[in-house]
Amino acid sequence: MRGLYPPIEPYAAGMLPVGGQDEIYWETCGTPDGTPAVFVHGGPGGGCTPTSRRLFDPDAYRIVLFDQRNCGRSTPHAAQPDIDLSANTTAALVADMERLREHLGVERWVVFGGSWGSTLSLAYAQAHADRVIALVLRGVYLVLPADEPWCFAEGGVSRLFPDAFEGFRDAIPEEERGDYMAAYARRLADPDPAVHVPAALAWTRWEDATGYLVPREDDAEDENTVRAAVAVARLENRYFGNGCFLEPGQLLSDAHRLNGLPGVIVNGRYDLLTPPDAAWALHQAWPGSELHLVPDAGHGFDEPGTLHHLIEATDRFRGAR
Repeated sequence: MRGLYPPIEPYAAGMLPVGGQDEIYWETCGTPDGTPAVFVHGGPGGGCTPTSRRLFDPDAYRIVLFDQRNCGRSTPHAAQPDIDLSANTTAALVADMERLREHLGVERWVVFGGSWGSTLSLAYAQAHADRVIALVLRGVYLVLPADEPWCFAEGGVSRLFPDAFEGFRDAIPEEERGDYMAAYARRLADPDPAVHVPAALAWTRWEDATGYLVPREDDAEDENTVRAAVAVARLENRYFGNGCFLEPGQLLSDAHRLNGLPGVIVNGRYDLLTPPDAAWALHQAWPGSELHLVPDAGHGFDEPGTLHHLIEATDRFRGAR
């Protein structure tokens, strides 16, 4: 089984203004004259981590990482109670990626995205196919009509995790449970930490509970993890409650724009957050793509079989231009 590359540190980093008060954090590591690759993190509202750097051969790649608007080390941060998120849309994030590519002087790059990162990677590649060398996608999320109720309503994943769903459900009064997305939106928008922090933690704990085939221990909650949870919950609620600011079925209907681009799709067979039917549909609509359904994996990128195929894919595109 292939594993992560050794830990590395960035050789350059900075903040890039992308409009209004928004600035996004970026960093580069690996080999300055290597094949450019950009890592697109999940969420929305997550962020890059030191582990994200280790998905690429540092001797072969110029590895670009960035934190999307209003999360990670980008500013202003979505955990701030009075932040205006109205400019945070999929189209804006696609434009941010293009601005970053131009800022770094990259002509074309390998685009790697998992979970929500696969969504943004697809939106970017369909808008700027001429700037993409290849796509590596994990845990494909196509924003189809059945996706939001599957994860955030009763009768979907909740049937498999009734114990974990109880915390998500009980954070909302019974009379509001007909629309969890709207009920959480109200609480997450409340400026009082006594209201939005418990809602954010209930949201992220529910999502985390379904992420792996074999559940893992929860990380300790400190000030930083709570801040990150608020950003994730607010941005996910905003995006998932608005169809990720895409037309229904857009990523699948526009898959023809990927024709001629090489791509590797990796999805856990038992991925309950992004079930494999989306990866299968994308593979069918994208001639030339390669699909790996990992038989013993859920949603996590670092489950052994999934990680093996991801590293194998990035190794394959070493030296590509």
